[in-house]
Amino acid sequence: MGHQHFNGVKTAVLFGAFGALVLGASWLVFGRSIGGLLIGLVLALLVNGISYWKSDTLAIKAMRARPVTEAEQPAMHRIVRELSVAAGKPVPRLYVSPTRAPNAFATGRNPENAAVCCTEGILELLDERELRGVLGHELMHVYNRDILTSSLAAAMASVITFLGYAALLFGGGNRENGGGNPVAGMLLLFLGPLAAGLIQMGISRTREYDADEDGARLTGDPLALASALRKLERGTRAAPLPPERDLVNSSHMMIANPFRAKDARSLFSTHPPMDQRVARLEAMAGYRG
Repeated sequence: MGHQHFNGVKTAVLFGAFGALVLGASWLVFGRSIGGLLIGLVLALLVNGISYWKSDTLAIKAMRARPVTEAEQPAMHRIVRELSVAAGKPVPRLYVSPTRAPNAFATGRNPENAAVCCTEGILELLDERELRGVLGHELMHVYNRDILTSSLAAAMASVITFLGYAALLFGGGNRENGGGNPVAGMLLLFLGPLAAGLIQMGISRTREYDADEDGARLTGDPLALASALRKLERGTRAAPLPPERDLVNSSHMMIANPFRAKDARSLFSTHPPMDQRVARLEAMAGYRG
């Protein structure tokens, strides 16, 4: 079913880095106060807990997706069932989003509580072989538990951003009472979210490469996914999603960056360049062009 790509190590590194950011941010905002550090930890745990239990519904709601029956989408159901059986995993719930923007994503905290969603645009754009490649990619996100990792990463990034605003509001605290440095607090406001975004971006890009490779191994057809990615690059450019907050928060789960290039540049790009993904898949297949 593919390599594990040291996902456990990546997860530990990710949350170790985020934990250090949360503690450092709390110190800058609240100073040496133990209460301040506890506030940062409680915030992190609270947001993580909400993200953990709701990760299988937040993106579905953002895309206004609905569950679909096998009678409505026979090819999608058949492909996902076949690949799930081949992987020895539960069959996830299937949804379709009523948007012309071609994309797909998987969500859920584990294989037993997972969902796969395709937009109407991607179902119209791809042939069945290409759709199989995309669904294999999404299923490997579920099997590698990437959805939980990315959801928690997004939650921790939100905590860092919140603490940055707290730094601005409280001015970094009062150093005579053990508070933090107000200049450091101002730096946190700008550099904290930047650092959190860079960590999140790095993990997300690695996840995409891993899911491409593992999905291609699951389907046995790397060139099908490569062909789908080429079409998706053109399709998302022609029919992008609006950069609304809920969609931005869910965009890291999607197989292709759903925004216009100018909008994507204003965000942290969580997707590696499409030409590099295609080149890796073609190399897997021994494709020489």
